[in-house]
Amino acid sequence: MVRLHIANTVTDLVHGDVQEHLPLERIPLRGDVLGLGTTSGWDNGELTFLQTGPDGGSSIYKSEPSDGSIRRLTGGSGLSHFPYVCFSDDATSLRRPVPAELLSGAGGRPLQETIGGAIAAMTAAGSLERAPLYGLRLLSLWESLVITVASKLCMGQLRRNDGLARLQALAGGEAGVGATIYERLPHFRLSAEDPATPGDPVRWLGRSLHWDGCGFYDTQPELGRVTVPATGAHLHLHGCSTDLRHGGHLHHEHPGSRLQELERLVLYPLQTIHAMASDLAIRELSFEAGELRFSVLNEGNLDASDVGVAVVIEDRWSDHRYLHLPWLGAGEGEQVRMPLNLAPGRHRLEVIVDPERRILEEACRQANNRQSLVVQIPG
Repeated sequence: MVRLHIANTVTDLVHGDVQEHLPLERIPLRGDVLGLGTTSGWDNGELTFLQTGPDGGSSIYKSEPSDGSIRRLTGGSGLSHFPYVCFSDDATSLRRPVPAELLSGAGGRPLQETIGGAIAAMTAAGSLERAPLYGLRLLSLWESLVITVASKLCMGQLRRNDGLARLQALAGGEAGVGATIYERLPHFRLSAEDPATPGDPVRWLGRSLHWDGCGFYDTQPELGRVTVPATGAHLHLHGCSTDLRHGGHLHHEHPGSRLQELERLVLYPLQTIHAMASDLAIRELSFEAGELRFSVLNEGNLDASDVGVAVVIEDRWSDHRYLHLPWLGAGEGEQVRMPLNLAPGRHRLEVIVDPERRILEEACRQANNRQSLVVQIPG
């Protein structure tokens, strides 16, 4: 069984959940591994999974938001922690090459339309299984191509997106006021010549027009799993130029992107989706000999950063205690012992992890975020 693993979702990322991370070392790259992602706020960029080497293994390349350049990621850098990434198991067994006749005439057509048409034709012919998500690899030649690269702007909290929406409403939908944060990412252009248009915000990078791409076609984009959760936005595609000079998100729907030829397209029907997330919990709460004791655990499979813990006495938030844990790895925990000088009488103590809800946990995971305890201090 080939599973698609999703660490967070695109929706989570847009809503500002950048406190969860999957380290590079936990992504197995043996075989044909499909994937894409976005790096952490302190090491920005887009991720592209490419097949490299004679052994058929895969590698991850990171593009830079400053100039669209790329570098291959290797373990041990200490910065390769991804708040959003999706990747498959070895998908070699699922390879379904698209016949050349379905790719003819792709030049000048929207890329998503060509890929969607190939999926429909092949499923109708029985040569491609129906699936909720299709991975894809492609080799493409462009007349011109616009790419975007994630930056710290993309790492903003939900209030930034709300602010952009309000700004657009106030401007009456004027041009240049983006409806989403993605419209404000750094944009770059690849073309045969520099258009040299005065005031053009899209920076020209060069003539690298041959691109190796990897991505996903989601039949339900509104779920926001691997693509921007907008109606009809099925295709999310990252890539690198074959000369390995540039990389990023292929903005295939941009008016400045014009496909010349789709040389190769391989589809992978992915049936099983595994959602990854951290799961913060408070356990083993007790009060003994003037000391509050408890454990802060991460029972999920993503690391969590900047984890806050609040200790509230008698529901008085005005004088609550607060702890900060810089990092809590998946499956790890911290033991806490906090002296509390409580007056004689009955007291209600409550310990809450992530009280600000900076980490977007599903409702079913939130019940273990807090524990309460009633203690009686003798007179």
